[in-house]
Amino acid sequence: MQPVEKVTSLGMGLLGGALASALFKRAWKLASGQDDAPDADDLERGWTEVLVAAALQGAIFGLVKAAVHRAGAQTFHQRGH
Repeated sequence: MQPVEKVTSLGMGLLGGALASALFKRAWKLASGQDDAPDADDLERGWTEVLVAAALQGAIFGLVKAAVHRAGAQTFHQRGH
């Protein structure tokens, strides 16, 4: 991987993480009506709520990560041809 590709990939990863975080926050607020998702160590929240939040967060982060990596791969592939 070329240095430019590494820096671009890092930047895209950071932007993807920020995007995923914002999307999760919005999705959680829509789904639960609460501003903050529960932490696993928050004993005032139930198992179901904690696990649903974790599953939603994982799905959103995985989706955004795949989309960002795919877009990056296509961009660098097109520049190479």
